[in-house]
Amino acid sequence: MKKTNLPDGWQYYDLGELLPYEQPTQYIVVSTDYRDEYETPVLTAGKTFVIGHTNETDGIYTSFPAIIFDDFTTASQYVNFKFKVKSSAMKILKADKNVALTKYLYYMMQIIECEHSTHKRYWIQTYSKYQIPLPILSEQERIVAKLDELFSELDKGVEALKKAREQLKIYRQAVLKDAFEGKLTFEWRNTSTIPSPSISQVDSAYIRDLPHIPSEWKYVLLNYLGDLGRGKSKHRPRNDKALFEDGKYPFVQTGDIKAANRYLTEFTTQYNDFGLHQSKIWPVGTLCITIAANIAETAFLGIDACFPDSIVGFKNYEDVANAEYIEYFIQSAKIKLWAFAPATAQKNINLATLENIIVPLCSIQEQEQVVCEIETRLSICDNLEILLEETLTKSEGLRQSILKKAFEGKLLQTGDQLNV
Repeated sequence: MKKTNLPDGWQYYDLGELLPYEQPTQYIVVSTDYRDEYETPVLTAGKTFVIGHTNETDGIYTSFPAIIFDDFTTASQYVNFKFKVKSSAMKILKADKNVALTKYLYYMMQIIECEHSTHKRYWIQTYSKYQIPLPILSEQERIVAKLDELFSELDKGVEALKKAREQLKIYRQAVLKDAFEGKLTFEWRNTSTIPSPSISQVDSAYIRDLPHIPSEWKYVLLNYLGDLGRGKSKHRPRNDKALFEDGKYPFVQTGDIKAANRYLTEFTTQYNDFGLHQSKIWPVGTLCITIAANIAETAFLGIDACFPDSIVGFKNYEDVANAEYIEYFIQSAKIKLWAFAPATAQKNINLATLENIIVPLCSIQEQEQVVCEIETRLSICDNLEILLEETLTKSEGLRQSILKKAFEGKLLQTGDQLNV
């Protein structure tokens, strides 16, 4: 840490002087039969923190409060309850209460920047040697009390932001649900002369359990609304370098579809002529739908591209189906499509599943209006999500700013208030 001028009565100490460590060997859990009803938490020092609960009664750490420190990542957690640990890849740290507060030192550790890219144990070699500023115990107590107060308020704000973010996800699904039940275009239909779609409806026996739709709409199989086809990648192994050396034809994979923001122009690799020969190139505007691993992720090709058979391409019949309408419908049906996937390690569905999706269909004119109504509402969601993410990022910056002032001896002087 960079040394600064300290207030009177403060001194620098090596962190290892203040936090003797204990190896966690005797506290490692024996069985991984974790259950919520068991009493003792099993901990890691990372973000997961509590990975389960055990009913083991031997080897429980009870000398809390303490800090658990991940020896490989330098992550740490403050613990004020009894626990067992998952593995030996950590140190258990506890301050001499006559010299320092364990919680003060934990807060101090949250602003230490330690490069930890190499695979080694960091506490003894690096981390314990950091010099940190320490005031007298009474001031440590006041600083910890102030930090607890400010962070309690900050945490409430962060929790509210995260709750709002989850509510936006629910609202998005509600928008899509209403869209494909005709609710978003109710007023539009009342002021427009709308023809019914000129396409055969699926047998009524298949739609009796589906939501009610306006009388002008029909339920139609997706297979009737455009050409559906799986991508091709015949050569084995699929990662053969011979397919990609000096490549010039974009090759899109499921991860690229998931990462795209509706329109895909970026890709990770390219086929050469040999690769193209055993595959197929799809034109700009093709709707890509993933059917393996990431089920029902969608994106429109912004480039001509190849893709494997874990992706289905859809080209709409323009006289009956709007491509964006279909893409939004696939998004709305994602949870149902997941339900069709067998319970295997890698979830997947087949082409027939997509072909037999029943789509609520209205006229081309109303489909365009549905898309407009959806995008108006979802654009507001997008803007709110950006604002929420920016505010969450600022809240973490505020947390670091508060800690920095605390350990420069300025927090109690300024009486900082939160302003998230």
